[in-house]
Amino acid sequence: MTQPEIKTLGALKKHGYTPKTVKDEIRDNLIKIIKEKKNPFQSVLGYEDTVIPDVERAILSRHNILFLGLRGQAKTRMAREMTHLLDEWIPVVGGSEINDDPMLPISLYARELIEEKGDETPITWLHRSSRYGEKLATPDVSVADLIGDVDPIKAANMRLSFADERVIHYGIIPRSHRGIFVINELPDLQARIQVSLFNILQEGDIQIRGFKLRMPLDILFIFTANPEDYTNRGSIVTPLKDRIESQIVTHYPKTVELSKAITSQEAEVLPAQLKRVEVPDLCRTLVEQVAMEARKSEYVDQKSGVSARLTISAYENLVSTAERRALREQQEHTISRISDFIGIIPSITGKIELVYEGEQEGPQNVAYRLIGQAIRTVFTQYFPDPQTFKKNAKEAQRNKPKPNPYQPIIDWFGKGNDLMLLQDEPDAEYVQHLYNVSGLHSAVKQYYPNENEAHTALLMEFLLHGLSEFSLISKKGVEAGGYAFADILGSMLNMSLGADEDDQEDGF
Repeated sequence: MTQPEIKTLGALKKHGYTPKTVKDEIRDNLIKIIKEKKNPFQSVLGYEDTVIPDVERAILSRHNILFLGLRGQAKTRMAREMTHLLDEWIPVVGGSEINDDPMLPISLYARELIEEKGDETPITWLHRSSRYGEKLATPDVSVADLIGDVDPIKAANMRLSFADERVIHYGIIPRSHRGIFVINELPDLQARIQVSLFNILQEGDIQIRGFKLRMPLDILFIFTANPEDYTNRGSIVTPLKDRIESQIVTHYPKTVELSKAITSQEAEVLPAQLKRVEVPDLCRTLVEQVAMEARKSEYVDQKSGVSARLTISAYENLVSTAERRALREQQEHTISRISDFIGIIPSITGKIELVYEGEQEGPQNVAYRLIGQAIRTVFTQYFPDPQTFKKNAKEAQRNKPKPNPYQPIIDWFGKGNDLMLLQDEPDAEYVQHLYNVSGLHSAVKQYYPNENEAHTALLMEFLLHGLSEFSLISKKGVEAGGYAFADILGSMLNMSLGADEDDQEDGF
């Protein structure tokens, strides 16, 4: 309906209004979208060939839906997007608490009003944005919250007995009549509360404090749940699962490119930040790869999952880390660095659940490890794999391998040189320190001859981090914030000597 100017039941009848259930309404609107070959969930990326077709089939079947998936998989986003499939406006009996359809009233209030005023019954119009209800399932949720209860204050004020239906205060589900109602984290709802949903889903009647009301509520129910909840915090009782017709499994982005698109869409970065800070594609890729590494790490609880919110907040922190440096140095513009990834560690440690081995390692060390693994994985997409240059002497004599582009860099550190890159040092000093490493600039220019100075410096730093991840040079964090690079053998000897001195001091 698109006629909010109609104000009475009589005018509504003359207009030819025909009642329609919310599931039929959503189905009809989806059919139009499918025929036009459009995506009904345009803000949800990565589900075009997997989850969305399942949702479309469920809607066409007029099913209630359970989204089953790990945290941060856009389950609630999918549910909220369904409001776009509702008609823009629907008529409601004026003053109705539960959005009564003027042609099919179900509450005592609406029935009595229509009986009293007939065609002069006032009509109001409800926008689709107001036809969505959502409740997070927590252990303290009660039947009164969801379905309703007797209101003694209303009974006293209206001088009604508790046997009168008018003393009922409706809960959030009846108030979502003719709309979409979502219960998030369904397994967290106590079993006895889940039982109260049986009749609403199947028979359409509700029971409140002895009242047995036949109220054919017209609601599309959507539930979300995390598979972990079935064992750790609670479960969905079997009869309730049986009444939810379609269970749809969600998933994380399957590619880094898709994950980058989601992060770009969801990250809340101010225009002023984007004007001051440039985040090259290399850094964006590394942010997403950190989450990819976490989702297969032996230190991270895979049953809990690694939310897409990790990469979103990590990207925001990466921008802010570079922005902070630029503000301190009064620079109008800067570019993200690999050392800036120190700033995303709070975004990692707060969003991963560790197994026992991870707890022993420590959240911060696990975060550093994930960043290192991401650098190692992405490195071979930008530079040749250092392992291909590790050949034994016989192979070298027989095959005459190509010269190792990394050897001059390794040799420079082997001569006792070292390099310290501090997180907050000005761009000019940062670039100068990188140029001091013999062979580093030429190695990058060999593969990226057309990059400007800022991007070349980023690739130079990335090359150093990559070599350290392949154990060709050493790297360690410094207290001031940043990294110190040195020869791998020299670092090992220093560590060994340091341990021997400690042993002597302890009397060993």
